[in-house]
Amino acid sequence: DPGNLGNGYKEKDIALKVVLAIGKALEKDPSIKVIYTRKTDVLVDLFVRGKIANKANADLFVSVHCDSHTSKAYGAGTFVLGTHRNQTNFEVAKKENSVIFMEEDYEKNYAGFDPNSPESVMSILLSQEEYLDQSIHLASLIQKRFTGKLNRKNRKVKQAGFIVLHQTVMPSVLVELGFLTNKKEGAYLNSKKGQQQMANAIKEAILQYKASLDINVSDYDIVENTNQSNNLNLDNIVFKVQIAASSKALDTKPYNFKGLNTISRSKEGRLYKYFYGNSSDYEQIKKMDQEAKSKGYSSSFIVAFKDGKKIALVDALKSITN
Repeated sequence: DPGNLGNGYKEKDIALKVVLAIGKALEKDPSIKVIYTRKTDVLVDLFVRGKIANKANADLFVSVHCDSHTSKAYGAGTFVLGTHRNQTNFEVAKKENSVIFMEEDYEKNYAGFDPNSPESVMSILLSQEEYLDQSIHLASLIQKRFTGKLNRKNRKVKQAGFIVLHQTVMPSVLVELGFLTNKKEGAYLNSKKGQQQMANAIKEAILQYKASLDINVSDYDIVENTNQSNNLNLDNIVFKVQIAASSKALDTKPYNFKGLNTISRSKEGRLYKYFYGNSSDYEQIKKMDQEAKSKGYSSSFIVAFKDGKKIALVDALKSITN
């Protein structure tokens, strides 16, 4: 699949070069294992890309593309799986999803999924809901670097029904680096400098995202401040493991959560958040986080509450060491 060919540039080549640069940089971190859906000029079916990530029990899925438009549109955007907020988002997803028509047995592999049907796209959303918060978090970090460091036009974090994201069971984002159909932006993305800069921005965002999940007391320089009037009372702090988020209000019984007990639920906006465990002992909650991951909640993470209200984990950890 050549992708779009705006101004004679090839999306397939630009996207691959950017991905290889991201991977090369991330591989320098011994705690990160990078898995590619392709490293050469080959077509990998959309459903296979998800299978590769799922089989590897990956913690994160990042899909990189270049956009096109009949206008002089330009700018970088990052998508997570969700409903189409407008026709433009639907058209972007439809364009990316249409590659399935190049695949053999696509009707069987996608169970009748029709990229041209909004109703068909709506049906794929539920599987990613529990990872939506973290997907949006990573997408936001990517956009901040595109706009803050590289001064790219901010096309923001958006939601749309990309089937490649639907195929994964982990936090997932799809990055549109920019528009090859825009003469200036196409030339930038086709340049070695542009590709390296965009790759670095994505790499840095991934590392920051990972750091936010790997948070540990030893990562922080705790400075005692006797003038701090809002010191946290450790007795009122509890830790929980967030394992899922959904628009559905599920019964907090073990059979709904892979056998896990002590499940609690809270509603934030339109989503219900589900938590495993409840302890003032951070070491204990870390063990419960590992248990949740062993049950299949690979994107679980620890959150903290004070007097029933969520607080920043770093603030809770600071209170432990004081």
